Amino acid sequence: MKTTLISHASLLVQSGNTTLLSDPIFFDYLWEECNVPCPGIDLDLEKLPPIDILNISHRHQDHFDIRTLAHIASSDSILAPDALVLAPRDEILLEVLKELDFKNVTVVEDFKTIDFKDFILIPTPSLNQQDYFPEHGLLVHDGSVTIWNQVDTIVSPDIIKYIHRLYGQPDMAHMRYLPLLEGSFSFHNPIELPMEEYSSFLKVAGACRPKFVVPGSAGFRYRDEFEFLNQYSFPTTQEQFLRDLKDFCPEINGSSFYPGDVATITKEGVQIARGGSDFVKIKEDDSHKVEFKPVAEVPPIRTQTRDKVEHEKQWNEVVEFIEKQFVEKVVEKKAVQTWVEWQVVYQLEVFGLDGSEIWCLDFAGEDASIIKGRIGKINLYEGIACSELYRLIHHDTSWDYVGINGQYRTFKDIYRIRLGEFEKWVGEGKEKFPQPLIELYPAGPDMDRAKFMRDVKRWSSASTRK
Repeated sequence: MKTTLISHASLLVQSGNTTLLSDPIFFDYLWEECNVPCPGIDLDLEKLPPIDILNISHRHQDHFDIRTLAHIASSDSILAPDALVLAPRDEILLEVLKELDFKNVTVVEDFKTIDFKDFILIPTPSLNQQDYFPEHGLLVHDGSVTIWNQVDTIVSPDIIKYIHRLYGQPDMAHMRYLPLLEGSFSFHNPIELPMEEYSSFLKVAGACRPKFVVPGSAGFRYRDEFEFLNQYSFPTTQEQFLRDLKDFCPEINGSSFYPGDVATITKEGVQIARGGSDFVKIKEDDSHKVEFKPVAEVPPIRTQTRDKVEHEKQWNEVVEFIEKQFVEKVVEKKAVQTWVEWQVVYQLEVFGLDGSEIWCLDFAGEDASIIKGRIGKINLYEGIACSELYRLIHHDTSWDYVGINGQYRTFKDIYRIRLGEFEKWVGEGKEKFPQPLIELYPAGPDMDRAKFMRDVKRWSSASTRK
């Protein structure tokens, strides 16, 4: 069996006369065009072998790229005529595949065997509770050797035990290694290697005991005006993980694995051919651009709308919304009880082409009114680009874009004073203190469906797929 890394989590697996492609990304921009593959690649689609099995692990946009999927669906040569498409039981993901006119879609079930051509495929479950939609890893067995693509899944000892019961130690595993911190900067969360999560990756590798490990699923970076976020988002590297794994579990062999590398897996072991692919290669080794240094200067927010006339139109509409509708909509939310109870003084700052303007709302005051300008105390802040607040108002964007690329930033310092008492808000478990803009425009299935359907409409026309 052979595996070739195309980019990020896009993996090609070949054995006998069968080829499987997982989580394909063929083009430069991904995740609503905030990111690009890193390292950058040259991909010759004419040399890509026909795909017998297309596997989609989950709906995150670095694994479920609508532009690539639209291109595959419209191509006469990428998918074999009888190709099988594997997908999780995710209503929105399946709706997108239907809109793109994919055939032979099979909804996977945890540990339910799929026997197709030269491969025995077994989807492995994920215990991820952060997202409301399902995901799966994949065991691939060709009658001789077994690989496990963990992708982004979170697994338990029982899941590992079941993998061992099926095939023993995997001959090779593409394993999680990098806790991504995207959004931590914008939401004022800790910007450091999350030790508990990172150690769990080492523990999973140690429990799984694959004969050979390559780090997987973390090959992108922020681009252009968002580049400053690279220093906040990628707290470790493939090489560091492999060093740590060697100290943690010396009997496990491993290697870094970059675009164009080809792994040949046999019973005798794994051989890595650096740059061995004939259809994909590294165009530029720009991995230094994701070096983790969360101490450098941060640029201010600036609206994405550069045309002055359009910006003025958007600005006027945003100001009218804040001054005439914002309070009425906010006080209708259940969270207003929390803001009042915790004596919140809220500041909203909107950034345009030339600076910003500020409005404040004192939930501890006698009346609920928006005040233009500063007041003396702030303990809840939301700053946002005018362009992105305008798009939220018009339901034309999502928090996947606004909250991850630094066009929105927030912090909180929630406490209340009572006679002789000082109380700080801690929250129970993973409870988050409510933010007014997020309460007005909540993330969830409705926002996600609209986001994906915009992309389907954009990339479904033949003229835009080129």
